[in-house]
Amino acid sequence: MSSPRRFGILNINKPASVTSRRVVDRVVELVWPDKAGHAGTLDPLATGVLVVCVGKATRLIELVQEQPKSYQATFLLGRQSDTDDVTGTVTEVAGAPVIARVEIESRLPAFVGRIEQVPPSYSAVHVEGRRAHELARAGQSVELTPRIVEVFHLEITRFTYPELELDINCGSGTYVRAIGRDIGRALGSGAVMSALVRTRVGPYRVEDAIPFDQLTHATLNRSLLDPRTAIAGVPNRVANAEETELLRAGRGIPIGACTIAEGASGKSVAIVDEAGALLSLARLDVDTNSLRPYRVFID
Repeated sequence: MSSPRRFGILNINKPASVTSRRVVDRVVELVWPDKAGHAGTLDPLATGVLVVCVGKATRLIELVQEQPKSYQATFLLGRQSDTDDVTGTVTEVAGAPVIARVEIESRLPAFVGRIEQVPPSYSAVHVEGRRAHELARAGQSVELTPRIVEVFHLEITRFTYPELELDINCGSGTYVRAIGRDIGRALGSGAVMSALVRTRVGPYRVEDAIPFDQLTHATLNRSLLDPRTAIAGVPNRVANAEETELLRAGRGIPIGACTIAEGASGKSVAIVDEAGALLSLARLDVDTNSLRPYRVFID
């Protein structure tokens, strides 16, 4: 008799010097024949929350990636680097001033809200079909265009020159290395990131994460979270057996008893069975008075 397929989410505390790919590979080893994928990479330098989706939960990766993230980031002022962190070629900035805390605090408001940010040259951003870091490592010049990112909160948590520690809460696509780089430039000092801890991704917090070196078959099964944790706050709609078959075929079902605001066309709804298991994510279609599935988790 085959074992039941896994369908859930892992909150893993990634250590430094381990790639996100290595973490996923370890999970794949433990959950085979189920698949797994991470919902937002962490550089080898970084530690903290790495969300790994298992089985059909890989269809939730994009939704997890879109959730806000929190970081504790450490920077060294008076330095610059080709990678914007200490893993690259670090040089001291000639004539860099010794910065006072009050000067840094005066600059921070400019980096909160919707801001323009140029990604680091050593990043996963695509440039003409290739990753920017691949071009940079090949010695090719990388010209990246600014893009809009969102920073919700930015606060100094520790400062003893030249070391600056910031608490950062930001939206998807924000490069923390670039925040430090740009603050350093604004100060006329330069800055490189020396340490990074991702403390939260949406509802997944580092204090609740399982350490990577403790991953075993037993601990993984105990740590596998309900996939609905990725869509907390999304209204639910219970489907009966007939509606479940419609969803299985990719067809819509009547709106029925669903706590969703009238006129909110396109709003997501989580469709569950009577036991609360996630069957599908659907969008409200007011024209047909139905819920149209766009992610289906039923085999």
